[in-house]
Amino acid sequence: MIDTSSFFSAGLSAGEAEALWLSLKTGVVGTAFSLPFGIAIAWALARGRFRGKLVLDGLVHMPLILPPVVTGYLLLLLFGHSGPLGHWLESWFGFTLAFNWKGAALASAIMGFPLLVRAIRLSFEAVDPKFEAAARTLGAGRADVFISITLPLIAPGIIAGTLLGFARALGEFGATITFVANIPGETQTLPIALYSALQAPEGEIHALRFMVLSILLAIGALVASEYFARAMQRRIRGAS
Repeated sequence: MIDTSSFFSAGLSAGEAEALWLSLKTGVVGTAFSLPFGIAIAWALARGRFRGKLVLDGLVHMPLILPPVVTGYLLLLLFGHSGPLGHWLESWFGFTLAFNWKGAALASAIMGFPLLVRAIRLSFEAVDPKFEAAARTLGAGRADVFISITLPLIAPGIIAGTLLGFARALGEFGATITFVANIPGETQTLPIALYSALQAPEGEIHALRFMVLSILLAIGALVASEYFARAMQRRIRGAS
């Protein structure tokens, strides 16, 4: 029987606050790191004409298809201490990803990347090329057209994709625990903390609190995504 008085007690415990902070930190860092790559790949998939486009599209969406544990194990093979990329980063830069929060940020970024790319790609495809062509006829270069015309038009998609990727990053569990393990204060994000609480005797109350925190964060990210995307669309319509 769950003690409801404990469940509704005010304030977060030290462990809850720590897990919440780690989830936010890894989600923000991972999403911010992946955003430039997401915009570039979304542009290539929406506008590019090249061999291997289907392969690139498949690789981008692979984290949605593969079990998260498989993705985490691949990251461990590549970025672990004995992995080719992990060994190179550690030897040349003294930088390690395995079993620390930076690896958790990488795992969350990869799992949220397909949602980020898809939203931005749809925005690229919705832009009428005539606007960009008109700007070029007036003497604007490709970079100027992209910055002054294309980016403002796809801003709702960038915002929506960023927040959706962030929301997915907050809920990441399988790839993270496989790649960076379950280390309190270092890699124990909200989903992993919930899992740990379920394994502990009489940990149901803590698991419930972690669950509520996770749900509130996810809902907040989705609501923010919808709000900012609509606000940006109204601003674009007003400007036009």
